[in-house]
Amino acid sequence: MSVRFAHLHTHSHYSLLEALPKIDELIEAAKADEQEALALTDTGNMYGAIDFYKAAKAAGIKPIIGVDFFVAPRSRHDKEHRVDDRASRLVLLAKDLVGYKNLIQLVSKSFLEGFHLRPRIDRELMEAYREGVIAILPSIEGEHVIHMRDTMRDKAEEALAFYHKTYGEDLFLEISHHPEIEGHEKLQKMIIEAARASRAPALAAQAV
Repeated sequence: MSVRFAHLHTHSHYSLLEALPKIDELIEAAKADEQEALALTDTGNMYGAIDFYKAAKAAGIKPIIGVDFFVAPRSRHDKEHRVDDRASRLVLLAKDLVGYKNLIQLVSKSFLEGFHLRPRIDRELMEAYREGVIAILPSIEGEHVIHMRDTMRDKAEEALAFYHKTYGEDLFLEISHHPEIEGHEKLQKMIIEAARASRAPALAAQAV
């Protein structure tokens, strides 16, 4: 039985210091795997969105535009050294044109209003530009995972409650397979349990 799979958390060389693949290489690999769709979710930016969209369309692959955002631990306006240095991550995908325009707004405001070490969004912006997007909480640096790793169960549950309230049926909890990372498998089991408890589906992803 064949299983349909699409990479929905994918970085290109536009994710500075985080990834090497060029857009054409990503699309070529997806086509070789006979994948029908591919998302581009570069870190904090949409520099490659147009080139990716055109190249994917030309290759017969459905392009999905997204961003892997940094999320401020407090407000995007809080920029105190050490207290606000540690940012979590949130992947947002555009479902439609409204969602695409909202991603543009979020990226712009993350640089213009939220920049502290890196461009950041916050909960206020998530709520304001929620329409037309799908949210994926990453399996390594999602807010809930950071709290799980720090054994702060109450904070993890509060974070999940916020994301579920904000994104509803458009929220997914990412799981991945990285046995080379110490404690990763244990965290993935905790994410699956959280997905069941919060009724937010688990979504498989993997570094490419």
